Amino acid sequence: MGSGQVTDWQGKNVTVAGLGVSGVPAAKVLHGLGAKVTVVNDGDDDRARAQAAELEALGVTVRLGDGDTLPEGTELVVTAPGWKPDKPLFAAAAEAGVPVWGDVELAWRLRGPDAAPWLAVTGTNGKTTTVQMLAAILKAAGLRTAAVGNIGVSLLDAVLGDERYDVLAVELSSYQLHWAPSLRAHSAAVLNLAPDHLDWHGSMEAYAADKGRIYEGNRIACVYNVADKATEDLVRAADVEEGCRAVGFTLGAPAPSQLGVVDGILVDRAFVENRQKNAQELAEVSDVVPAAPHNIANALAAAALARAFGVPATAVRDGLRAFTPDAHRIAHVADVDGVAYVDDSKATNTHAAEASLAAYESIVWIAGGLAKGATFDELVAKSAKRLRGAVLIGADRALIREALARHAPEVPVVDLDRTDTGAMSAAVREAQRLASAGDTVLLAPACASMDMFANYNKRGDAFAEAVRELGAGGV
Repeated sequence: MGSGQVTDWQGKNVTVAGLGVSGVPAAKVLHGLGAKVTVVNDGDDDRARAQAAELEALGVTVRLGDGDTLPEGTELVVTAPGWKPDKPLFAAAAEAGVPVWGDVELAWRLRGPDAAPWLAVTGTNGKTTTVQMLAAILKAAGLRTAAVGNIGVSLLDAVLGDERYDVLAVELSSYQLHWAPSLRAHSAAVLNLAPDHLDWHGSMEAYAADKGRIYEGNRIACVYNVADKATEDLVRAADVEEGCRAVGFTLGAPAPSQLGVVDGILVDRAFVENRQKNAQELAEVSDVVPAAPHNIANALAAAALARAFGVPATAVRDGLRAFTPDAHRIAHVADVDGVAYVDDSKATNTHAAEASLAAYESIVWIAGGLAKGATFDELVAKSAKRLRGAVLIGADRALIREALARHAPEVPVVDLDRTDTGAMSAAVREAQRLASAGDTVLLAPACASMDMFANYNKRGDAFAEAVRELGAGGV
């Protein structure tokens, strides 16, 4: 069961590691192909038991409460992407010479001979938006496509379903790439690299190496971020097909083989005749919503991948105009008394918050939550000149308060020591007190939400609700 396609699954002993969003579909697909499937799972809660009962009714074996032991006779392990590489199960698989695939690898191996090529995107931040923009551009070109992978349609469904696609826009996490050794995209982009998930990968080097797997075997273009040299280094290190090109994107004027911005226009100097002298206009900056710098970078990366697939310039413009960003990504909630209130609850790490803060000139910043091991000195130092005030919430707010004291001591700070349901209303009230007409009150927490909210969506909803109360005079 090496590098080639597996055509005969009948009677193969396959262990699926983990129930959940990828494990259950993988178990069902493999069982349907004739494999003898055993699912192992660490947890043994009500949800796991319900999923186990569903699979056992089909004839799948499920072992709850023991995800560390490799079942006897296993010939292949298919793992959920979140399982850490240092799990004893994987050490046992390595010792027994048993390959380990992720759900992405399984989908890749199950593709038919005339399967749609993949345009793949990874990066610390911006993946989902970029993939959605890419899908919108491909659709505007009249192509049958879907945004798949970490979002939208599951990869297994896209590969095995009845729908015929011309091309797939694929979002891939570093976890998924770690377990996808034979993936070979048509073209791929790494948007940016910043420390994240280091507890899973073990080091920044290992994290970057897993991101860089997305470039392996690319045929047409490896798209990288000119402002983030680490992404270009990954392109240089990749083993690509003959003729595959490195294509950069930049918020400045593009050099040959780059996409960039000139006088408010997104332009292409990579996929044009005589790129030394010529540039192709693609869209206006105003076609990108919101037109924040990091979102323009997302649009350029999406455009580069679409152009690598041969999409006309008009489709880039039409696709970007048709694109609507998801909730809680730099979403303008309301203007109250000349102050703009913006929800970027999705900014759950410092890199995302830095991009968000860079989009506005004069900010009252609402931040805090679970830091996940992050430090805030660099973020605060870079953003200090834009800050008019800060309101801090959540379990690890002291870390941000200390960074503000070191790097922005003149910025007034409100430290909210409460985690009840009214905490966000109080934060918005305090932010209003600190803000003047022309300022932006920005929820860009730089932290995860689970200390106070079920997820970042609920946190953003609470912010938006508090702002609406403010506008109605109720706060």
